[in-house]
Amino acid sequence: MSARFTRKTVLALALSLTGLAAQALAQPAPTDAERLKSLESQVEELKWDLDQARKIADDTQFFLRLQDVAIADKVILAGKPNPKAKERYGIKNERHPIRIYCYTFLPKNAQKGKALPAIVLTHGGVHGDFGTYHVHMVREMLERGYAVIAPEYRGSTGYGKGMYESIDYGGLENDDMVTCRDWAVDELPIDAKRVAAVGWSHGGMISLMAGFDHPDKFAAIYAGVPVSDLITRLGYHEQSYTAEFAAKYHIGKAPVDAVDEYRRRSPIWNVQKLKIPLMVTSSTNDRDVNVVEVEQLIIHLKAAGKTFESHIEKDAPGGHSWDRIDTTLARKARLRMYDFLDRSLGNAKR
Repeated sequence: MSARFTRKTVLALALSLTGLAAQALAQPAPTDAERLKSLESQVEELKWDLDQARKIADDTQFFLRLQDVAIADKVILAGKPNPKAKERYGIKNERHPIRIYCYTFLPKNAQKGKALPAIVLTHGGVHGDFGTYHVHMVREMLERGYAVIAPEYRGSTGYGKGMYESIDYGGLENDDMVTCRDWAVDELPIDAKRVAAVGWSHGGMISLMAGFDHPDKFAAIYAGVPVSDLITRLGYHEQSYTAEFAAKYHIGKAPVDAVDEYRRRSPIWNVQKLKIPLMVTSSTNDRDVNVVEVEQLIIHLKAAGKTFESHIEKDAPGGHSWDRIDTTLARKARLRMYDFLDRSLGNAKR
């Protein structure tokens, strides 16, 4: 049915539009400060959108590059609540576990029905993610018969602002890693008694702490260039790094105001808990985790009467990433790691 407009209706509509235009003209133009604030808000939202878009693209590359050797998946699990989250609708934080993510890689050539040894491979970075940087190592692990479980713990990038600001450096990330381990043992063909905690840098720190606290859940720990003492670490890093830890959504205080809290989160003050095989490695030219941290870890382990293996390379090419890159030296270093893991987990060498 066609619409019919009388002269009176058209006149009323024109008057209404005129009134709206007048109201708009009467509003003061936004100030430069208001325009800048609006622009900053839009850029902030775009940053998090791009963060998630990058992650989706990287995931696609990950699965494509491993499709010949891996049955790969990515699952969403529930981790412990974020105690710093903003409460909504009267629902307390303790009633609201957060979402965490976990990659799983099973060797395609695995014997059906056989329980596999597994590596929980935890990524590094204060804010980082499990990306295609790890492809070559995952391939090596799969080819040696290991299942690989890779947690995306709270604070990881690629999941937006909420996940990023849920970080609890040296705290609840350890629990997220154990949550992924427990899920994998329950849901996948994995031998619960042959699971190793493996990581580099911050991932090495998480592996140490999880292995220290849960010797019943891990059979070995490999910690490469591990963050080992947060108090020492923040003493030699630049002020901007310390400020990141002191942010409200982070630990919330600088070391000078919370020595006991930083010590509680540091592996060197927890070495007395070690009950399982451990290997620690580093390089003397590491510009991220200075070798002094790993040296202190070794000293504390010895003082506690612990048995472990260690290797510190002299000025290795690659520095902080020296045993994760594709050089001959790095591959030899990883062969030492696999030998340690094979011995500790009873895995037949391939």
